[in-house]
Amino acid sequence: MKHFLSIKDHEKSDLLKMLALAAEIKGEAKRRQSTHLLENQTLGMIFEKSSTRTRVSFEVGMYQLGGYALFLSANDLQIVGGEEEG
Repeated sequence: MKHFLSIKDHEKSDLLKMLALAAEIKGEAKRRQSTHLLENQTLGMIFEKSSTRTRVSFEVGMYQLGGYALFLSANDLQIVGGEEEG
């Protein structure tokens, strides 16, 4: 799977396919049909700064697509200092 970091990294045909898929998913949601495109998939989210709206949006989106979202705060991680000695 190609990461979406910039629109410039994708061909026009790929962008049109993505938009068509998004419209299809949105239509299914309006008809209250289940979409399981991300079934058994997990999204790990790490935010440098607190972002409630973004976090909740991703959590809801993953749930609606059949997946799971896991949020880790800076307090949950040991990025800066590494593992503490025990």
